[in-house]
Amino acid sequence: MKLRVLGCSGGIGGNQRTTSFVLDHDILIDAGTGVGELSLAEMSAIDHIFITHSHLDHIACLPMMIDSVWLMRDQPITIYATDETQAILKQHIFNWKIWPDFSAIPNAQTPAMRYQTIQLGIPVELNGRKITAVPANHVVPAVGYHLDSGKASLVFTGDTTSNDALWNVVNKIENLRYLIIEAAFANHEKELAVLSKHFCPDLLATEMTKFKHQADIYITHLKPDELELTMREIEQCLPDRQPKMLLNNHVFEF
Repeated sequence: MKLRVLGCSGGIGGNQRTTSFVLDHDILIDAGTGVGELSLAEMSAIDHIFITHSHLDHIACLPMMIDSVWLMRDQPITIYATDETQAILKQHIFNWKIWPDFSAIPNAQTPAMRYQTIQLGIPVELNGRKITAVPANHVVPAVGYHLDSGKASLVFTGDTTSNDALWNVVNKIENLRYLIIEAAFANHEKELAVLSKHFCPDLLATEMTKFKHQADIYITHLKPDELELTMREIEQCLPDRQPKMLLNNHVFEF
């Protein structure tokens, strides 16, 4: 499996893009503004999109991407999400007011997109690749994802705060090589982090005491105006873990 980072920022500006990863050539994990890094041909090759949650920085390009490529395809794009997230997308995005309902275009029998419900702990297997939703704790219904090639695994936590259920799952993954975890705020915004159910460095350091693996750790969702400050604070809080800042175009092979 090859995972390429299209966007991993908590905001936009300059070269910052919000969360989206492309897995091999045919799968997206989230569909934030990072999707704009793909060519039209690359977008048209995407068959599967796994959504962590409904916040705009994770779905901003989903409607426009489908609109851009549906006439280039002969099969619907499958949107994998929990029932709760599907309901939000249907009510607030694909509702004919914000964007057309592409699950009914050109018609309900041959739509441009279709929904597939995911459930925690139940893997979706696509050509030998296993993608499993893992628990997240956020202000809207949310999940992370465990990507397993068979040889090695990567876990992307999605947006989350303190979450014992996540570590109960992650610590049982025997072939875990990479952990991508968020930190959206610097320590001086700890109250905001708590309110919005994100991590700041102090909260992340406490949470990482629950992590039992020696996997490589990458930090995502940093705010563009405070990414250097937040990373310095994380490095000070987790000196033994040697966390790295996730960057656009980083490629993980596992």
